[in-house]
Amino acid sequence: MRTSDGDTVWSMRRLRWLAILIRHPSAALLLVQLAGLLLYPFIEQTRAARALFGAFGVVVLMLAISMVQRTRGRGWISVAIAVPAVVCNAMGLMLDMPALKPWWAALEALFYFYAAGCLIAYMLADRRATTDEMFAAGATFTLLVWGFTYLFVLCQVLQPGCFAAAVNPAAPRSWTELLFLSFALMSSTGIGDVIPITVHARALACLEMFVGVMYIALVVSRLIGLSVSREDDRELHR
Repeated sequence: MRTSDGDTVWSMRRLRWLAILIRHPSAALLLVQLAGLLLYPFIEQTRAARALFGAFGVVVLMLAISMVQRTRGRGWISVAIAVPAVVCNAMGLMLDMPALKPWWAALEALFYFYAAGCLIAYMLADRRATTDEMFAAGATFTLLVWGFTYLFVLCQVLQPGCFAAAVNPAAPRSWTELLFLSFALMSSTGIGDVIPITVHARALACLEMFVGVMYIALVVSRLIGLSVSREDDRELHR
């Protein structure tokens, strides 16, 4: 009987979490992105792992498309960008066609930036800060980080050796290394041991630093201000 009661409580908790994720899809997107952040170091070395990486990317794309459909963005635009990106990635892995990698990286970057733009418009369109918009702020940050990471991948493909690191500086930088660089630049917390060494790579790094600062200053600060004003209104009506 205790086991049955425990199973019932566990099932209710899972349903509660599922209801929260359905009610706040931005939270689901953010959790998947953060899960990918921890998963990528384990799945980027072998061909089979890269296929798993592509499958996980499809899940992220689907969640992002569902979020775009909830905003004023056009879902068909997201699909039109995501499908060729997935096809290029799959063909590059299965047929060993490295020539498709620049197209894949460019399409992925375009998709993430479009999704991030739609979420920013969604957050700025409201006069009050909702819980989903708070999650959207975090999800948008990760979308921007992923978008610039794919730009770094594209830059590295077109200009080999544009990024260096303390360990094996002449080797191409892995996805995880470029993702780390993107997080460091977007959050303005430094640059780490991965350094852009060509003018084009440095231009992209400067652009990401500018976007990161403006995102915090214009979007996040606005949501915080709306959240504080909402709490003040609640206090006045008590």
